[in-house]
Amino acid sequence: MSRSTKIMKFVLRRLLQGIPTIAAIVVLNFFLLNMAEGDAVDVLAGEAGSATPEYMAELRAKFGLDQPLPVQLAVYLKNVVMLDLGYSFRHDMPVAELIIDRFWPTLLLMVCTILLAVGFGILLGLLAATMLNTWKDAVISIFALITYATPLFWVGLMMIVVFSLNLGWFPTSGMENIAAFHEGWDKVVDVAHHLVLPVITLSLFYLALYTRMMRASMLEQYGQDYVVTARAKGVTERRITFVHVLRNALLPVVTMAGVQVGALIGGSVIVESVFAWPGLGMLAFESLFARDLNLLLGIFLISSALVIAVNLIVDIIYCFLDPRIEVS
Repeated sequence: MSRSTKIMKFVLRRLLQGIPTIAAIVVLNFFLLNMAEGDAVDVLAGEAGSATPEYMAELRAKFGLDQPLPVQLAVYLKNVVMLDLGYSFRHDMPVAELIIDRFWPTLLLMVCTILLAVGFGILLGLLAATMLNTWKDAVISIFALITYATPLFWVGLMMIVVFSLNLGWFPTSGMENIAAFHEGWDKVVDVAHHLVLPVITLSLFYLALYTRMMRASMLEQYGQDYVVTARAKGVTERRITFVHVLRNALLPVVTMAGVQVGALIGGSVIVESVFAWPGLGMLAFESLFARDLNLLLGIFLISSALVIAVNLIVDIIYCFLDPRIEVS
């Protein structure tokens, strides 16, 4: 059986294994969210100022909230299987439509953040490890320590103050200049212009994490027996670093990148609120206070599926980074 066939079967098997995982997450999230006090009807009644018990009972019957939890769960699972994520009472529109509108800004922010953080983290970690105990290693280590310890909201605010208000290089908030009515390439440039500060703010924390991890992983690999053997054979230090050590040192970094996808959605709440970025993080934050459970469950479902998909991609990357890893 060829390696490509093995990889295809491995991907199919992992996708099938992800179905019960997502189902378990949906059930767990459903009961956890319903354990909290209050529901969407309480929020709507509170915003209206007052509501009679009869009116609140009518609303609960309309939204299906008067049914026992097992019945509500069965109805929700049936709808999910039919790709119906329910209706958002707060936004007065289907949950799926709302999530799709907000998913692409979050995906754009996450992909750019991961590429920037992982790319520069690997580069800085590589430089620090190859220039161990030099001033360059010290500068990179101090930079990683400072950025790792600095709160994201403070970095975002300082970015706005320096680069938006003082220098005027970038916009302060939003995803695009709606009043300009850009289309085509002009719209792409406009979105990229708005994306710069949020991506830099969100990536600094993860950049520090990947830099420190890459440096430690490189130093660990330098102490392995295969490196000593390669040096004894007269292999150049450059070839040892880029052909042998680098590929093995990338494995823990790739693993951490896959794990951090879920954390990125949580971290994006702060960045999205500071820069008014219209993504899923801010939407989840707003729906939590509005007790919009259908919307929250839909966001959690999409997030879970995204994490499972990214971890599958990480496993496939493993197979190419280290041929010793089998997929059978």
